Formats: sequence, C-alpha cells, structure tokens
Amino acid sequence: MHFAFPPRKTSNPPPYAVRPSRSTPMLRRNQLRLLAIIALGLLSFIFIASRLFRSSSGSAQSEYIPPGTPPVVIVTVLDPKGNPSFNEMVKQNREHYAEKHGYTTFFPNPADYPLKTAPVSWAKVPAMRHAMTLFPHSTWYFFLDVHALIANPSISIEEHITAPARIEELEIVDVPVVPPDSVIKTYALKGDKVDLIICQDHEGIGRESFLIRRGEWAKYFLDAWFDPLYRAYNFQKAELHALEHIVQWHGTMLAKLVLVPQRIINSFHSDRAGVSEANIYQEGDFIINFTGCDQGGKTCETVMRQYAT
Repeated sequence: MHFAFPPRKTSNPPPYAVRPSRSTPMLRRNQLRLLAIIALGLLSFIFIASRLFRSSSGSAQSEYIPPGTPPVVIVTVLDPKGNPSFNEMVKQNREHYAEKHGYTTFFPNPADYPLKTAPVSWAKVPAMRHAMTLFPHSTWYFFLDVHALIANPSISIEEHITAPARIEELEIVDVPVVPPDSVIKTYALKGDKVDLIICQDHEGIGRESFLIRRGEWAKYFLDAWFDPLYRAYNFQKAELHALEHIVQWHGTMLAKLVLVPQRIINSFHSDRAGVSEANIYQEGDFIINFTGCDQGGKTCETVMRQYAT
C-alpha cells in the first residue's frame, strides 16, 4: 500500500506577503493636514505684516481710487459755541484753498467725540480718524489748528511737502525727536515710506499742523494716540505729551515719521512769546500760526483777519 506524502518543503520559501498597514494612509493624511495648517498660518502672518508695514505708496498704487476723490482732506476742529464770524473766517480760508487745488475740508464738532473729562484739544485725534472714514480713498489728511491760517494759497501740498523727493529734501535727520535732549533721534527715511509729517517748535513736537498718509499704519497710530490710558493719565500738556511719549518709545511710530523745518507747515506770528526769529512768519510762507492771539486785550479774529485769504 502506498501512502501519499505531503509535498516536500523547499529550502527557499517565498517571502510572506506584506499586508498594507491601515494606519499608513491615516498617518499621511495627518501629516498633510499639519503641513496645510502651518502653510496657512505662515500666509496669514505674511498678509497681516504686509498690510501693516508695506509702503503706503505701494498700497495706493494697487487700490482703486474713484474719480473725483480729493487727494488731501484739510481737518480743522471748530468750536460751535465760538464766535460765528471767526469760525466763518477760518472755514472760508480752508475752503478757498481747497477749491483752488482740488482738495476738500472737514470741520468736526469736538462734542461728537468721547472726550469725557479730557481737554478739548484731544479732539484733533478722533477728528482725523473720522476724516479717514468719511474720505477713505484720499491720500493725505492735513490737520490745521483753528488758530492757524493758510497764508499762501498758491502753494500745493504735494509740491510743497508730500512728494517723496520733496520729503527726502526736507527731512531733518539725527536730531532728538523731542527737543532738546531726547536720546531717541530721527533717522533718514525714503519719501514713499513716510506716513507722518510733522515739525518741532520751542515747546516740543508741533501738534498744531501735521499730515498723515492714508493706510493701516495711520489708523494704528491714531488709535494708539487716543488710547484711554493716555487721556486719563493727566499729562501736563495733554495730547502733546502723549504724542511725544509714543513717538519716542514705540519704534513702530518713529519708523514712519519725519520732522520738517517749522516754517514749512507752521510759521509763528511775530507776537508769540518765546519764538526764535528763524521760525517767525515771513511773506510767502505757507501757514501762519496765531496760538495765544487772544492775549494782550486783542481778539484772535482781529489779529488774524489781516492774513485771511
């Protein structure tokens, strides 16, 4: 009788078939999801950084500006309880100039802003922010104090101040940002990178006449300046000392600021005490500032009327 023997095993058996792991596709999906999250976070960071710090000229070039948009908005805060003829003189001075150059004007009421117990001089800050909301496509916002006049209406703001090449020609470099002895000094900037143009006077930074360029930085700057903490701090000179603090100790502010000679945007009337001869108004100057004009028994309207245009 013959018995069937099982087939003899080979000494070189075939390799075992490896079954695919069910966890491999899941691991790959998790890795791809992680990479997608990282990429999205990186793109978000780049977008936010570019929005905040890109040059304003670059954003202006890429943004659609409707036809008829005024390139400059002149902002002056008027006291509705003040002398009506004085207010009208100031308004006409700005309006005639704006019409000549294709600009526009904005005369807000300080009562429209949440100043609470803060001095009314703080109103200039939300007023500039308000102007940016009303005229969102304009390029420059020019704050001019109620006690200042445009003395030479033939001068355009672009040619006189804001053209990039003109900014680079005017900017004052390597001086204390807050006179006389601040350790923080100004440095040279490209004209198209500048978003705040301001001057100094014998009291410090000249907050009575300045220009801000439209953009994310401008909104950030004004919001920081109007911070409730600063308004409640009771600075001796209110918004001026708050401004001097932020431009000295916050590098983001100084990185967009240039100082220009005072007589470019804020010549003083000869009756103002403590003013150096170099900064007193001379015929042909753009702006003449009459702060303190109600002293010595005179009214501001009487002093200013002879220079109104």
